[in-house]
Amino acid sequence: MITVIGSINIDLVVETNHVPKNGETTLGTSFSTFFGGKGANQAVSIARLGKEVQMIGACGADDYGKMALTSLKEESIKTNQVFLLPDETTGIATIIVSNADNRIIVVPGANNSLTSKEIELVKKEIMKSEMVVMQLEIPSNTVHTALKICKEQNIPVVLNPAPVNHFQHEFIDLATYITPNESECRSIFGENIEQSLERYPNKLIVTLGEKGARFYNGKKHVFIKGFQTNPVDTTGAGDTFNGSLAVALTEGKNIEEAVRFANASASIAVEKKGAQSGMPSLDGVINRLNLKI
Repeated sequence: MITVIGSINIDLVVETNHVPKNGETTLGTSFSTFFGGKGANQAVSIARLGKEVQMIGACGADDYGKMALTSLKEESIKTNQVFLLPDETTGIATIIVSNADNRIIVVPGANNSLTSKEIELVKKEIMKSEMVVMQLEIPSNTVHTALKICKEQNIPVVLNPAPVNHFQHEFIDLATYITPNESECRSIFGENIEQSLERYPNKLIVTLGEKGARFYNGKKHVFIKGFQTNPVDTTGAGDTFNGSLAVALTEGKNIEEAVRFANASASIAVEKKGAQSGMPSLDGVINRLNLKI
């Protein structure tokens, strides 16, 4: 079983042909509501690939929280460790999509109330995990506590360092795999990505968007190409990558194989609107992997 510790949000998505400048009003072309949050997204990605997954997170006891919890259950995600907090609102992400790219504003709500105390309460459940997947849309101290538990119990961790301003350098030694994009990598490790990769062989995996991903295997730099796709909405692509990477690693694939698997999965996810809507099944990823790139 894979455990995801992280955020649960409702995504409010506005599409527009023109992103407004400061002080400007513009017209949108559509509005949609989706289930999201980087943690929930990664859990859905894992579940769609047929892997048992439990979610550890927090929602408000409001209508959005009930909707989010129901959605997770419908994906066969274990939700017994999701805390319902009556005095908090469920997290919200407002997403502007324009020209197949996105800008996101997150109001954390209950996600910020998932503390180290709650992590200690579910420690026994964490200890049952083959692997743990985390991001940084919950408090940094909470992430730190979970990372220390995993380190003590020899449970491998995939840490997606987003949003990057919540990253703490103590996380580096505690995580098994760290998966920033290029800008996040530069922010955390410095401008020279090659040198950063060489400092953390087989740990640091840098995603490159449609170009794929790269890592250093201790002897050489390895580039794993992306797959050709027709992107509709890139929201959730990174979450799909991380969830799929965790699945592949727990199924015994080496890092190169796991990254290629994750690339294929992410390339499918961007072909539909919404962070979770396009996340593929295992059969879908296998079919994509069989295509030449």
